Amino acid sequence: MEKYSAYRDPGTGIQPFLTPIPSPSSHSAVLPAALLPIRYVVGLVRLALIILLAIVYVLLVTVFAVIPPLKRAVSSAIIRTVLFCLGFLWIPTEMVSKKRGRSQKSTDDWNPSAGDLIISNWASWVELLWLAYRFDPVFVIPIPESPVQKLSSVTSSPISSTPGRRSGRSSMPGIASSRTPSSQIQIIGFNPVSLFTLLKETGRAPPYTSVTGATTTRSLDEIRKTSGRPVVIFPECTTSNGRGLLRFAELFKQTSLPVKGYDVFIMCVRYDPPTGHSPTATYSIPSSSSFNPLSHVFTLASSLTIPALTIRLLAQSESPSSPTFLVNEIVGVSARDDLLTEASAVLISQLGKFKRMTMGWEDKVRFLEFYGSKST
Repeated sequence: MEKYSAYRDPGTGIQPFLTPIPSPSSHSAVLPAALLPIRYVVGLVRLALIILLAIVYVLLVTVFAVIPPLKRAVSSAIIRTVLFCLGFLWIPTEMVSKKRGRSQKSTDDWNPSAGDLIISNWASWVELLWLAYRFDPVFVIPIPESPVQKLSSVTSSPISSTPGRRSGRSSMPGIASSRTPSSQIQIIGFNPVSLFTLLKETGRAPPYTSVTGATTTRSLDEIRKTSGRPVVIFPECTTSNGRGLLRFAELFKQTSLPVKGYDVFIMCVRYDPPTGHSPTATYSIPSSSSFNPLSHVFTLASSLTIPALTIRLLAQSESPSSPTFLVNEIVGVSARDDLLTEASAVLISQLGKFKRMTMGWEDKVRFLEFYGSKST
């Protein structure tokens, strides 16, 4: 949409925040319209079952909280059933090695334990369920040093004054096609949150409402050391539409490479683009409802096709915590001070074949403000 063209990444031309839509040539409008009543019935049945499973999850996990192994077994079974109800009958998981410049199958073990870090891109609430099902991790929410300055209070326009692409060709007259990425705001700490809390915050951006007004924040290292489970980190700090990799926040400034004392696990999530019969599973724009993301849950539940999700795991022999990890081969001599953040961004972009963007969560905040003003 041209009115959102200012929120294209200036380096890649990617619009990372709008919900992907099917291409006009990918479907006929007749069949989806004919199947609409069936889809509604299927969606309502599946959604009712998912809500029932959520209630059972809360009750049973609370009861079995004092028995961690039993709690994990029960929660994993329930969450996998929820994914099944959403159409994820099978989730392909690939172990990938980038040796010799090509992807190879690897037999490396990928078993995060207490205090380890799992670092991933973030495009939907679906991968939260997968992570909870596979690893029962601790989820954390980042706390920024300050909120992003609102567009209405910015004295100078954030929109580039030069319309058109960088090649010099102009686009539609009077419409800018790019904007200068927002300056980076430091993340000063984290707060551990439950799976349900992070599901509710999916699509939003810092500062998250669930931790607004929190009097204390904890460092990532403190959370990691006191956790009895692995810790999941999303350096993008918000969801994108999966078309590229947002700028990573600098979260590991005090960490040298290779990492010592704990293991770092690198993964990425990829979703297929939507078609006329299959909606996108990415979730970059949150619902204004307090039941976010329930509307998108219904959208996936009412689909009659199997959604495509691929998880790619980096072999531990090439992880930033591997003793054989060569820093200069990944981050280069011009890397930022935060070597682990840069290494993670490079590895995830290679795993998922993503283009890296200069826009970050700060731009997402302004996009959502602009999007809200256009939607009302």
